[in-house]
Amino acid sequence: MMEENEEQPDDHQSPEKDRGRFRLHMVTWNVATADPPEDVASLLHLNSPKTPDLYVIGLQEVYSGPVRFVSDMILDDPWSQLFISILAPRHYVKVSSMRMQGLLLLFFSKLEHVPFIRDIQATYTRTGIFGYWGNKGGVSVRLSFYGHTLCFLNCHLAAHMKYANERVDEFERIVDTQTFDCKKAPRIMDHRLVFWFGDLNFRIQDHGMHFVRSCINNQTYNLLWSHDQLIMLKEKEQLLQEFEEGPLDFQPTYKFDLNSDTYDSRLYATWFGFNGKKRKPAWTDRILWRVRPKSPPSDEPDLKDVKGRKPLKEEEEYPLKVRQELYTSSMEYSISDHKPVIGIFTLELTKMYQTPLVSLHAEGDWSADIDSMVLYRPLQPFPSSTWDWIGLYKVGFSSVSDYITYTWVKDDEVAFNEEVMQVFMSKEEIPVRGGECVLCYYSNSLRCIIGISEPFKVQESKVAVAEGLLPERINGLDKIARSDDF
Repeated sequence: MMEENEEQPDDHQSPEKDRGRFRLHMVTWNVATADPPEDVASLLHLNSPKTPDLYVIGLQEVYSGPVRFVSDMILDDPWSQLFISILAPRHYVKVSSMRMQGLLLLFFSKLEHVPFIRDIQATYTRTGIFGYWGNKGGVSVRLSFYGHTLCFLNCHLAAHMKYANERVDEFERIVDTQTFDCKKAPRIMDHRLVFWFGDLNFRIQDHGMHFVRSCINNQTYNLLWSHDQLIMLKEKEQLLQEFEEGPLDFQPTYKFDLNSDTYDSRLYATWFGFNGKKRKPAWTDRILWRVRPKSPPSDEPDLKDVKGRKPLKEEEEYPLKVRQELYTSSMEYSISDHKPVIGIFTLELTKMYQTPLVSLHAEGDWSADIDSMVLYRPLQPFPSSTWDWIGLYKVGFSSVSDYITYTWVKDDEVAFNEEVMQVFMSKEEIPVRGGECVLCYYSNSLRCIIGISEPFKVQESKVAVAEGLLPERINGLDKIARSDDF
């Protein structure tokens, strides 16, 4: 097996490479420390006939008071809990998340794609209050999706009209300082596809309040675009020019009175009493993307294979295209002074691999009455580790950590033959009530699940039934068995 922690294309692919289209649903929302609403169906388009393959949700100003923040370090915060509770029953898995004070980034995937999402890493950069406090900055998640390197960067940049250049400086600092332990893409801009989104805080300058609101009322948003700070700065900032954005054909998403669709109508306190100055509406909440430019021609002599063919560059052999399907705001949510922004994309790409790294399945009948066996077989070379493990999960599990039990691969491994290996799971760890389950192989080196079994039935414990244990009692035993004191 490989010793280097590095992605390799699947050498066992057929000559006809597999091309796929994947639907990506993105949300950015400054939630202004509010608790989540009860219904987010429209935010996630849960009733749409087109279901996303991936959800990426970036929040800003998630409440992070001392008591709440400490509890959120132990348990998922209320926003994460909400999205997990809604998406897990629909067979989405939380692949990664990153939290820095009020900034939160969540990445969900359909279960079928999970074995092909590899080398997952997350990091953050503080820019607020001299870089010591996480009220501003950026959090990112990077990964390999069917071999293509993707990076998602959720930012909350400096506020106020006059700090447009400072916002660009903060973005450049985040991009320059964030690094990853990945030879193929050690920095954000090395990734094949980057999404930059969040409360970027760019404003509409020069135009007065009356003109801005008149354009909004008449839905002549295009009259405001030329004075949007981000659009203006793209004309002179090289880094910004590399990012694309769809047309802003929706209402500016800031600033609203709470629990209403009315733009800011409050009276603001000054040193000399109250005045009527209000915040001018702005598209502060944005979603942009960048496809890495093609590599420039090399001065080195062309290398050819044994048949005299010039090898293709990655972007030629494994093309990737991005098409935006929707870019809009969701006006029905009023718990914050910002409205959420939704971006839906189609990713068209040629897969660099089509098979998981490991196949595994449950051997024989499973129940809490006998030790059970897992058979697994590596399908591709990968950097195995003594810290690799196989987890037993209920169908509809929410994340890697949402296992019932697990077994270390190396500790319990029994040689079967050169290809197929087996490990045991103790009957003491298997739920007595049974249920529909799957097995997942977790690679410590690649930081991800690299193989998932087909669903199988764990039988109810015959011993428990014979001893007359009621379902309520069995539930209690399950909880005790999972507790630290048992």
